[in-house]
Amino acid sequence: MPSPRRTAFLTITAVAALAVGGALVAQMESGDRGIPPIDSSGTLEITGIHVDVGGKTGAEARYAGWRVAQREGFKAMWAKSRGRPVSEAPNLPDSVLDGLVSSIIIEREQIGPNRYIADLGILFDRARAGEMLGVAGQVRRSAPMLLIPVMISAGSPVAVESRNPWQRAWAQFRTVQSPIDYVRVSGTGVDPLLVNAAQVRRPGRAWWRNILDLYGAANVLVAEVELRRLYPGGPSIARFTGSFGPDRQLLGSFELTAKDSADLPRMMNEGVQRMDALFAQAAAAGIVRGDPSLIIVPPPPPVEEKEAVKPTGPDTAIQLIVETPDPASLQAAIGYIRNTPGVQAVTERSLAFGGTSTLFVTYAGDIDALRNALLARNWNVSQAGGTLRISRRPATLPSAPPSPQGNPSP
Repeated sequence: MPSPRRTAFLTITAVAALAVGGALVAQMESGDRGIPPIDSSGTLEITGIHVDVGGKTGAEARYAGWRVAQREGFKAMWAKSRGRPVSEAPNLPDSVLDGLVSSIIIEREQIGPNRYIADLGILFDRARAGEMLGVAGQVRRSAPMLLIPVMISAGSPVAVESRNPWQRAWAQFRTVQSPIDYVRVSGTGVDPLLVNAAQVRRPGRAWWRNILDLYGAANVLVAEVELRRLYPGGPSIARFTGSFGPDRQLLGSFELTAKDSADLPRMMNEGVQRMDALFAQAAAAGIVRGDPSLIIVPPPPPVEEKEAVKPTGPDTAIQLIVETPDPASLQAAIGYIRNTPGVQAVTERSLAFGGTSTLFVTYAGDIDALRNALLARNWNVSQAGGTLRISRRPATLPSAPPSPQGNPSP
């Protein structure tokens, strides 16, 4: 169940969405946005496996090419994960590799009558191949980082407001082996209103604090690419820049080129991998980390009021017989008895000035406890059954007794 604070934040966002007009609503309903990030928690990926295989037919050559890609992919993944040369990787039979490979990614392929040329990627099942590849353990991850991919083309910046090659490359990036714990948005729902190209230039940390709290992140990473095309469909030059935090601390930049529009996805995928390496280096250096000032700390729970501790034991009605030579002595006796710890109430039953008066005392305890309490307050006490007879000690009793808490009944 969402907290009241998050509900209020989403309500304000919804009102803002209505205020921008029907054009934006129509654009949101057009289906031109929303690339959900793939779940890579159960796979290990190696890309860029080039094969050039011949066969009697195109289908046979393709099948043989995939077999070669499995073998070469396992060796490349083994060498990458262990930091050792490819020549030292074991040669596994195809029957074993068939049980380790989850799927084959076709990056680029050309199929001829008796030849197959392709660039492929191999996905290994992490549970079955992790131990053989030396990556069975968990990767140490950073604090959750909200990733905002910004693409600038023809001078117009865009993040997740509409589909673009840069967002697609990040959505398809498999983060299982990355030390960065990315929080990637899909571009659906309120994402275009909160995580957009304008937001990365917003200096207000209060708004950033609300956004990061909504997405469960501790800080923000901005991956920006500025794409320049020499002419439509022709070569492209892209400058990639990585920054960190609401203040956009520069982490580094690099340039890549694509020979034509068909080569653009390859360039974007390479840019994602190099950008991830840039973020990982910054995290290892202690630059990319969570910011406590951007984390909303929930208020402490309300302090529960504790009831006053009452004397133990059930309330008992006890009869007291007290000497009352005059009205002043009666009021003094009632005042002292009411001030005795554990006494709940004092009721006058019969009055006899110049003799003895009878009082009923409601006491939180038994008669023995009341007897000891009155003895401690310098009274002479004698007990007869369920009745206590008390008298003052003239030598120790003050001559001016304290005022009683209430007036006795006439």
